[in-house]
Amino acid sequence: MKKLLILLVIALAFASCKQSKESEYVINGNAEDVHNGVRVRLAQINEKGKQVIKDSAVIMDGKFTIKGAVEEPGVYFLSADGTPGNVVFMLENSNINIDFNSKAPMDSKVTGSESNKSYEDFQNGMLVFRKEGEAIMTKFKELGQEPAPKTRDSIKKVMEDMRQRQMAYPLSFVQDNNDSYFSLNLIQLESSRPTFDIVKYKEVFESFPTHLKESKRGKIVKQRLDELYKKYEKIAYLEVGKIAPDFESKTPEGETVSLKDLKGKVTIIDFWAAWCGPCRRENPNVVKVYEQYHDKGLEIIGISLDGAPNQKDPKKAWLNAIEKDGLEWNHLSSLMYFNDPVAKQYNIQSIPATYILDEEGKIVAKNLRGAALELKIKELLGNP
Repeated sequence: MKKLLILLVIALAFASCKQSKESEYVINGNAEDVHNGVRVRLAQINEKGKQVIKDSAVIMDGKFTIKGAVEEPGVYFLSADGTPGNVVFMLENSNINIDFNSKAPMDSKVTGSESNKSYEDFQNGMLVFRKEGEAIMTKFKELGQEPAPKTRDSIKKVMEDMRQRQMAYPLSFVQDNNDSYFSLNLIQLESSRPTFDIVKYKEVFESFPTHLKESKRGKIVKQRLDELYKKYEKIAYLEVGKIAPDFESKTPEGETVSLKDLKGKVTIIDFWAAWCGPCRRENPNVVKVYEQYHDKGLEIIGISLDGAPNQKDPKKAWLNAIEKDGLEWNHLSSLMYFNDPVAKQYNIQSIPATYILDEEGKIVAKNLRGAALELKIKELLGNP
């Protein structure tokens, strides 16, 4: 009986020690090339997207230690005063070692966090895209200033294909890693992007195990997804594959023009404004596409969001921009800024914004610029 009690006490002590270890984190840092007295800071992004300092420590003799506890694993940032960037890693309650790279903190080595392995896998996948893009650009530069049109178009297509795969990678990663705390964090980070596919991300979130969905982070992510899905339901008629809703507005001369007037044509609906710097910088590319494909059936409707509060004469600014930028296509506007009825109908929150329609009036792409816009029109209408 006495031996049994001793064994029980030992077992309880062991269990108690184990519980203590799992209920806190200890970050042991090595920063041998950093001066004594430099402070390192541990931070996290809050629900408003702001970085908040959670703790800090001072480096002495190339070492630092930060202790604490987290309710569940999450993405954290570690920085040192006077060094560029952050160490990004998954913090959990465990013994974590960080070999701090003062010249490139992002390249620091983090060990001891199981959930961080998922983050490292994601970063390695992104690194593949970065190297692929660098290789494409190197090849493009080797061709000189004026490569043959077919070669240039071929490289543009390869680059655009790589960019599309890179944009799709986060969703693909989450689908393949739906049992990871990092995937929860990734969904939250991606949800702020304009290209966020709420339908697919909501679907993959439902495939997460219960303990992740019911975690603190899981509940935050679910709330975010539910909010975005409600907004999506209101504008689902604007999704790719839907017939673009008809509209009408006034030309500078006061004539009424509607979208249905251009039915049967591949059409770009281009939301822009004279006051919009990015729009004006993109205009030369749109002009180039129009000149190449107008004779093959391309039409453009420019919807101006001029009428900003600080514009003294919005109509004059609109007309001057049309003339200066050489925009020789259909132009419409109510000069009501973002209250323009067409802009509201098409849920325009920022500009430049584009909708690309096929000959049947179906939305085939949105918000394409530069080479991506040119390639899509080429796909629809063939070589100029």
